[in-house]
Amino acid sequence: MTNTSEANKERNREIARNEEAKQVTGSVRVSTWAVAAVVIVGGILFTLGWLSLR
Repeated sequence: MTNTSEANKERNREIARNEEAKQVTGSVRVSTWAVAAVVIVGGILFTLGWLSLR
């Protein structure tokens, strides 16, 4: 019974590590898209402002 319990604990730890890695990867992906969107919107607003001043 102890072997089964230890095996389950190790399996759960491995699952937790895998889930953490997936979450970090997802967070990086979302952050990258957010930065890209801010750069694009900022570029558009800058261009519109620059054109309105000319």
